[in-house]
Amino acid sequence: MTPKPSTSPAEIACFPPLFNRALVLTGPTASGKTTLAVQVAIAMRDVPIATTGHPSARAPEIEIISLDSIAVYRRMDIGTAKPSADEQRSVVHHLIDVVEPDQETSVAEYLTAAHNLVDQIHQRGNRPMFVGGTPMYLKAILRGFDPGPPADEAFRDAVMRDVQQYGTAALHQRVQQVDPISAARIEPHDVRRMIRALEFARQTGTPISHRQQQFDIEQSPEAGLVFALQTPRSVLHRRIESRVERMFAGGLLDEIRALTEDYPVLSKTAGTAVGYREVLTSEEFQTWIADPTVAPDWLPVAQQVLFHTRRLARRQETWFRSMGELRFITTHQGGDDTERPSEELVGEMVAAIRQHPVWVQQHATG
Repeated sequence: MTPKPSTSPAEIACFPPLFNRALVLTGPTASGKTTLAVQVAIAMRDVPIATTGHPSARAPEIEIISLDSIAVYRRMDIGTAKPSADEQRSVVHHLIDVVEPDQETSVAEYLTAAHNLVDQIHQRGNRPMFVGGTPMYLKAILRGFDPGPPADEAFRDAVMRDVQQYGTAALHQRVQQVDPISAARIEPHDVRRMIRALEFARQTGTPISHRQQQFDIEQSPEAGLVFALQTPRSVLHRRIESRVERMFAGGLLDEIRALTEDYPVLSKTAGTAVGYREVLTSEEFQTWIADPTVAPDWLPVAQQVLFHTRRLARRQETWFRSMGELRFITTHQGGDDTERPSEELVGEMVAAIRQHPVWVQQHATG
């Protein structure tokens, strides 16, 4: 899953958009993406397409590619709400359980695997559908991505020492001098992205904002099949609360304890995932690990998971509103508690998909 980009600025390969080669279903966490995607994939098996004026010998099948930066990790199942075993048996799923929890991964590594899969799925006569809610992955799929040069760990460590000594305000001012456009876009507390902006400019001689301008061009919703679930905030909050309760009742703590026994140091991405970070950094967990006979009060930890999951959903919604390519599917009508039947949602998506070029046309690979 690991690409090897050239260190030459002129030769660094960019990932082109997959907007016109794949279906997408996204939405905030707990909005029901996984279940709906499986239902749509099954429904589309009965929708043949015409090729060269004749009915296809068989309808293309949808193969789902996970669009989730945490679902790639093995043994992180409960906190990530991965598709169930039955769902994975009923529809082919990809990019789930492909990385060890102590290994770091990146957008470029994900995209390398995703582009290869899209080619392979089209070669089989099927259609890929990306399903998930990781905003950076979504934008890279829709608009393309410039991975830039590889990480310079020595430079990053040096900048981090400066941050510890002088603070994030000084770091932001430094980015402002090198790349004012990125400085305006990046939140003042987002140290990771500010360091990457400095690193990029240092290695390529070009501000990252200039190199990535080509990836800010959006297309119309009608040009693609990019669906986003839109759920009332009050309903989403209740779903998130129910999910967090199920996670703790379903063995999240035991899952994390087993992870720490086999992987003493989790990767930064895995260890900071919502639901895992709160447990791993809690005093309750440390006490429990030291003495399993102790029964801590996990309510404060669960409340932290709930708070951060709701905040994650708000960030996702903000991202989605900024992307003009999305076709929004409302999950409720006539009031917050009036949920649309799943058959109605499936029917809406199938009607949009069945005659669209993304579905009808057999796209070349490569």
